[in-house]
Amino acid sequence: MVSFMLENTQIIAKPVEKMPSLNHSYICAQVMRQLLQDDSIQPLPELTLDIDNGLTPDISVFKKERIQPNFFEDILKVKDLPILAIEVISSSQSIQLILEKSKLLVNSGVKTVWTVEPYGRSIFVINKEGKKLFHEDIVESEGIKVDFTRVFA
Repeated sequence: MVSFMLENTQIIAKPVEKMPSLNHSYICAQVMRQLLQDDSIQPLPELTLDIDNGLTPDISVFKKERIQPNFFEDILKVKDLPILAIEVISSSQSIQLILEKSKLLVNSGVKTVWTVEPYGRSIFVINKEGKKLFHEDIVESEGIKVDFTRVFA
């Protein structure tokens, strides 16, 4: 059973087998392609963060100098938080639960979370300053930019 706290309210969800779809994988790949063009950051897919019992955004973006892999000893839950987390909603996921996860990530110290909703070609941006909604636009946070017109082309 998955459980996490959100502003003094416990959210309990039945474990749902995450079934990333073709659209989900394609969008993640297109976003990663753009992020990898910036040599100052290190985007990492499916990295479990040491938040709650472990939260795993689709993509976690760190300043490059913050990531130092050790191939003799791995880390299962990373304590250092990304400056940007990106979630892509699959057709098998609830948009409400993913937006609540995004809010939990921000409340736990991730500076900004982008939640990409493919059907509406929408990007929800959540940070401590508030929430914004973009549609097929260039989105920039923390100096990191992705052109979603190219992602959805």
